[in-house]
Formats: sequence, structure tokens, C-alpha cells
Amino acid sequence: MIDTQRVQQLLTSHPDVTIVMAVKYLPASGLQSALGAGLKHFGENRVEALLEKQAALNDPQIVWHFFGTLQTKKVKHIIQSLDVLHSLDRLTLAAEIAKRRQEPLPCFIQINISHEPQKHGLEPHELGAFLEAIKAYPVIVPIGLMGMAEDTDDVDVIRAQFRRLRETLKAHQTHTPTLVSLSMGMSNDYEIAIEEGATHLRLGRILLAEQTGV
Repeated sequence: MIDTQRVQQLLTSHPDVTIVMAVKYLPASGLQSALGAGLKHFGENRVEALLEKQAALNDPQIVWHFFGTLQTKKVKHIIQSLDVLHSLDRLTLAAEIAKRRQEPLPCFIQINISHEPQKHGLEPHELGAFLEAIKAYPVIVPIGLMGMAEDTDDVDVIRAQFRRLRETLKAHQTHTPTLVSLSMGMSNDYEIAIEEGATHLRLGRILLAEQTGV
């Protein structure tokens, strides 16, 4: 199921990039194979699925990432189980996390780099005020920005959107020195994301020997 050769090639050729495997369609047995191939960062976008897989594996070497939109009503169920959140996108969520979380939580702030209305995330010009507001919640550690490029075959469009995210990050690093990482790039555009400075890739189907639509 896991394309071990591709995984190891990616890990070797990009040692400074964290590969987070999107495991939405993988059972716990598939995650075990991914561990054997050298992956240890796993990402889910469903609260219940993450908790089920975490319980099934119970492996302390795994770093658990959450990609999806996190409803405030579900924060209490998952927030102690997360290692990294990629989708901090509103102050109500930040407040709920601060109320429920006991240890500092590394968070990527989601930015809507494609300006598509169906996608979540802040507009780039809203980031400064957001960063200032979350200072009220010391448990939240903003480590970087997350963005999803438009689903298009136009490489120039994708590159421009990733570049916008990188430039937005740089514009705010002086006032928020913890803001150093870029979560961008999925199976269809990860190579462009790497060229534009991605530090974290969210990869699914590209890591599978059998393409399952992850």
C-alpha cells in the first residue's frame, strides 16, 4: 500500500522538509506500514478518525497533525491529543483551544491564498491583527502559515499563491519570531511548494503504491 521507494526518495532528497502523510483513507494497519517506511508525521482532517487511529497505534514516536476545519464544539474531544494544528483560522477557535489545552500547542494559521469563497482561512491583510489578538492566549504558539493553492493545472497561478504565502510570512516574522514555517503543498503541487519554500508538505496519494484518491 505504501510506496516505500517514493517515501524514502522524498525523505532523502528533502531532509529539511517535514512530510506529513494525510491518512484520511488509511486504516491503522496502513499507518504501521508508513512507520516502517520512515514516516512519523500523520495528519487527519476528521476528529473521530484521528482519535481512533491514535488509540489503535498508541505509538509515542508518531506526531499527530490536524488539517481540517476544527469546530469549536469538538475542541474538547481532541485538543489534548494533537501535536500540531494546521487550521487555526478564527479567534473563537483560539479562545476555545486556550480554555481546553494544557500544554503549548504549535499552530499554523490558515490563510486563504487562493481567495476562493469555499475555502477557510484569513485573508493575508488580516494576519497582523490576528497575531496581535492571539497574544492573549499564551498556550497557542503560532509556528507558521498554512495555505492551499487553487486546484488548477496553471503552474504560474499555483506558484504565485504559494509565493504570496511565503511573502506574508516574511512580512510578519519581525513581530512574531516564532512564525517560521510554511505548510503548503499536496500531492498535485508539492514540487512547486518546495521550490517556493515549504517546510511542511501534506501528502496523501503520492505516497501510496495504489492510487486511492487521498
